[in-house]
Amino acid sequence: MVRFSELGLVNSRELFAKAVAGGYAIPAFNFNNMEQMQAIISACVEAKSPVILQVSSGARKYANQTLLRYMAQGAVEYAKELGANIPIVLHLDHGDSFELCKSCIEYGFSSVMIDGSHLPYEENIELTRKVVEYAHQFDVTVEGELGVLAGVEDDVKAETHTYTRPEEVEDFVKRTAVDSLAISIGTSHGAYKFKPGQKPEIRLDILHEIEKRIPGFPIVLHGSSSVPQDIVAEINHYGGQLKDSIGIPEDQLREAAKSAVCKINIDSDGRLAMTAAVRKVLAEKPAEFDPRKYLGPARDKLKDLYVHKIYNVLGSNDKM
Repeated sequence: MVRFSELGLVNSRELFAKAVAGGYAIPAFNFNNMEQMQAIISACVEAKSPVILQVSSGARKYANQTLLRYMAQGAVEYAKELGANIPIVLHLDHGDSFELCKSCIEYGFSSVMIDGSHLPYEENIELTRKVVEYAHQFDVTVEGELGVLAGVEDDVKAETHTYTRPEEVEDFVKRTAVDSLAISIGTSHGAYKFKPGQKPEIRLDILHEIEKRIPGFPIVLHGSSSVPQDIVAEINHYGGQLKDSIGIPEDQLREAAKSAVCKINIDSDGRLAMTAAVRKVLAEKPAEFDPRKYLGPARDKLKDLYVHKIYNVLGSNDKM
């Protein structure tokens, strides 16, 4: 077993307490490769923001669990090299089993999510509590989930969403001893969240009711990409076929971040930004075959996007 502290990582407990008190949210950015990790860390160092490096089960299979561990350790040292020892969490996103969570903890993750939201309520409690009891032995923090988000993200798929029931949250938190709770209030996974003519709207009324029932408890929003229309247009201009892609308005996310929402997950926007940059290079320079010549610009565009998110959506700048 590798303890996360040996890698220079931190868990989310203190970060979330500060975020709830300060009215901002910690960025939770997914990564699969070196360029994404470089962009995330350089953006957060520039903005002096703490960060949660998220790894989905699909990313773990793609990149290899051992490589990801050393990449996270490298991220810590890279941040120092850039001039800021920012707090970095390595988090499992949408863990679907006790065995997966246990394996990630043994490989140095400092935080895990156990997503039992698709299970009946009592089974969700039982599974979440089992993960919490194991994780807390090693000071690893655990995120649970109530409610179901629509959309597609790696292995997570749901046709429709189910709003979190405020009357369940207090019982769930008490019986599981979970450290944070992901809720469903209108966000959704993937780039195809809403169609033209629809008005995306986060159910802040549900969020506020949940806050009343578990005051000060860390809340998490998944599926919070905004699907910037200029980036979608750029992708399509250079040969892409992303049609009818609309996300969550950034002003609504900023409003949520001022509440007990202290972790906001952003993945699809990053994928879109990198894709736009890669397509542009390959369209304008069709003879180019050096991966550095298109992955470098993709990394730079991703960094710019994340700096924007930190300052204008999350409010986590200067909070290291």
